[in-house]
Amino acid sequence: MASALRFDGRVVLVTGAGGGLGRAYALAFAERGALVVGKLISFSFFTCVCVCERERQAGRDLGREEGKGFACYSVEAGEKVVKAALDAYGRIDVVVNNAGILRDRSFTRISDEDWDSIVNSRSAWMMWRDWLSFRIIMTSSASGIYGNFGQANYSAAKLGILGLANTLAIEGRRNNIHCNTIAPNAGSRMTQTVLPEDIVEALKPDYVAPLVLWLCHETCEENGGLFEVGAGWIGKLRWERTLGAIVRERNKAMTPEAVKANWKKICDFSNATTPQSIQESTSGILEVLQKVDSGGMSANPTSQAAPAATSDFAGAVGHKLPSFSSAYTELESIMYALGVGASVKNPSHLKFVYEGSADFSCLPTFGVIVAQKSLMDGGLAEIPGLSVNFAKVLHGEQYLELYKPLPRAGKLKCEAVVADILDKGSGLVIIMDVHSYSEKELICYNQFSLFLVGSGGFGGKRTSDKVKVAVAVPNRPPDAVVKDATSLNQCDSRMHTGQWRTLSFCSGFEKPILHGLCTFGFSGRHILQQYADNDVSRFKAIKARFAKPVYPGQTLQTEMWKEGNRIHFQTKIQETGDIVISNAYVDLVPASGASAKTPSKAGELQSALVFGEIGRRLKDIGPEVVKKVNAVFEWHITRGGDTAAKWTIDLKSGSGEVYPGPARGSADTTIIISDEDFLDLVLGKLDPQKAFFSGKLKARGNILLSQKLQMILKDYAKL
Repeated sequence: MASALRFDGRVVLVTGAGGGLGRAYALAFAERGALVVGKLISFSFFTCVCVCERERQAGRDLGREEGKGFACYSVEAGEKVVKAALDAYGRIDVVVNNAGILRDRSFTRISDEDWDSIVNSRSAWMMWRDWLSFRIIMTSSASGIYGNFGQANYSAAKLGILGLANTLAIEGRRNNIHCNTIAPNAGSRMTQTVLPEDIVEALKPDYVAPLVLWLCHETCEENGGLFEVGAGWIGKLRWERTLGAIVRERNKAMTPEAVKANWKKICDFSNATTPQSIQESTSGILEVLQKVDSGGMSANPTSQAAPAATSDFAGAVGHKLPSFSSAYTELESIMYALGVGASVKNPSHLKFVYEGSADFSCLPTFGVIVAQKSLMDGGLAEIPGLSVNFAKVLHGEQYLELYKPLPRAGKLKCEAVVADILDKGSGLVIIMDVHSYSEKELICYNQFSLFLVGSGGFGGKRTSDKVKVAVAVPNRPPDAVVKDATSLNQCDSRMHTGQWRTLSFCSGFEKPILHGLCTFGFSGRHILQQYADNDVSRFKAIKARFAKPVYPGQTLQTEMWKEGNRIHFQTKIQETGDIVISNAYVDLVPASGASAKTPSKAGELQSALVFGEIGRRLKDIGPEVVKKVNAVFEWHITRGGDTAAKWTIDLKSGSGEVYPGPARGSADTTIIISDEDFLDLVLGKLDPQKAFFSGKLKARGNILLSQKLQMILKDYAKL
């Protein structure tokens, strides 16, 4: 069961906390350890009673010392209540802007006083804006979102609050300030004159408070969201926009007749988009300007250049690009590792940056680099029926699956195919599958999701069962966090891996950015280190969605959630809090009990590393060794006198195999040795014969065969 969300030591200011929703919020925060400050607007028909006053009457009802209260101020006196909170506690962590006034009149009958009482109502946030509080909740309403007869003043103010909240969310993001908006449906004093009593009772404020508490908790990353909530139901709202239509021609007047002719298309939501920012909203307008200026659009619907129909891509889906070879040496592998932040300063990275290391390995995410040649050499331009402007290509998502660890050097044959094409409205997505082979053996598989800005709206499908789906991270604090500062020269390092920084300028950025695949490499390396102790044989697959760019010098923060053998993760920029990789995960090859554990400072078995290395090295030369040895060896690794793990080295069957656990058949020789002595044996610090006669090494079965093991330990297990 997930741990309870607590607010111990947090100072929470709730406006309108004398009853209804505000009181429910205040009590809920207090029950979870918060220090609550409340205030209530005075109504002519309601006696003003502060939460603090009720607290004095109820003792420690809100978790504060009895008798310590605040003056009661109206909603317009936000500065005073904030000052009172600061004088008492020295800080404010959460502001719930809940206070509201209801003045129902039709628009033509609203007095100036009634209008101003709504629009000019200001709560504590006015003074709070100079403080680095963590969370703000703004309260809108369904009237503000949808409009309602007789509530012109109220709905205008409530929708204005949403715009205010969205701006606060943007302006406060770099200071770890989150602002969200709720539109609650709950019974309160304000709705007593509007709703029947039984409905007011059914819509309890207690059904709204849990959402407010979650949005205000320090582990919640939601920012700029809008939520309707009531009666135990919660839903998130967002703006939706049709694809629209271009209704003017270059150097010609735009006419209402052209608008009329395109009205059905203008109002068609069948392929709607959901812009999330001004930048996304205006990007479509910029595309229109470019198309009109180029003369590619006509206002006459009969002659207008229509978007490509789905049938136009019949030859594109399933199109195979010319196969290609991708050769690399240890140097390219090392340069890639350096490009994604590996360093000799960290001893555990040595295996990735020094070719002389006995267990030298390619980072698993290097598998993306060997497959991307099909995208970098203009192959996309040859797809039939598809016109690609490379300046408008964005890398949306990436999936990589490894079927065996990448060779430390080699030449892989890659085959690329267009798996599908999707219509996302503002653009189209090309799903590209690339399989990479060593001879006839499949080494890895990549799926590139490429977004072509401005090429959508052709009536195609929006989803595909061929897509490796991104998965949202769990709704709880991360189990582990790893941070890594990028260098100012990180882009230069990436040039050695084929990710040319000049693309940053083509994409409209003012300076070079780190490509998504660089951050992808950082994140994969963090997870490999955190959950697999840098054992590349345990890295099975990785999926990521690229959300925002990273600039060299910023610090990457990978947040991880372990669920079985899947590690969910998201990557942020520590300095801004922006999520740059989202909905991501890494799948690990499951560890087979204690015998498959890798060494760590926590004292896990060191022998697992040796057996893993023997297994990797025997894969390429197994038949030769099997012919020389022709025996099966079973190892019992002990710790504290007890058997901690069993391993089998089968040098009799097929091409040979190393695996955790007892021999599948009968072992020719069984060897018993402690984990510590085994490592000394491999390192040459312990002589096998002396270990046998001193009792550190025990053997049963065909003991003479154990002499052949010296060759294995000497040539294939050197650390």
